[in-house]
Amino acid sequence: MQKKSPSFEEAINAASLWCTAWEQGELSDEILADRISELLETRNGSRGFFAFSLSSNSPLMDRLPDALIFRLREAGEIVVDLTAKNLAMSSAMTLHHQLNKKPDKKAASENIQRRCIELLRLLEPHSVKERLESLLEATNGKGKDLDFLSRWNYDDAQKREIAKAINSIPEN
Repeated sequence: MQKKSPSFEEAINAASLWCTAWEQGELSDEILADRISELLETRNGSRGFFAFSLSSNSPLMDRLPDALIFRLREAGEIVVDLTAKNLAMSSAMTLHHQLNKKPDKKAASENIQRRCIELLRLLEPHSVKERLESLLEATNGKGKDLDFLSRWNYDDAQKREIAKAINSIPEN
């Protein structure tokens, strides 16, 4: 029997449920990592997990268990790609919220940005380097990530913020 892939919303709900249970001591690090790895098997599952874990008040992304780090690394490219894109989006939105005088939203975007940077430092260095170089190239108007940046209509100042965030990640 084939396992049903979760929708984006179902993945967010599952991540929320599991992270809350983990936070309350009802799930071990290993069980949490196993459950999340199931979400990481699909694009919607991965997107839902990151949408919840990067933006919520859950402490998961601030104190990643070793078992989960292993599973995130094991999932490979999809995790690197989504984390890099979340870094770009949160960096651009930090500036947007600052200019629009929305300190709470700016702080939330800065938190997502910090979590992405920390996670990227834990993932496979070669994959991270390649992914970030591609994104950096797009901030200069070239390469395959140009469509991604264009889709969100980031202006030059936001692209500079994205480049600044990328360049803040030291090579492993």
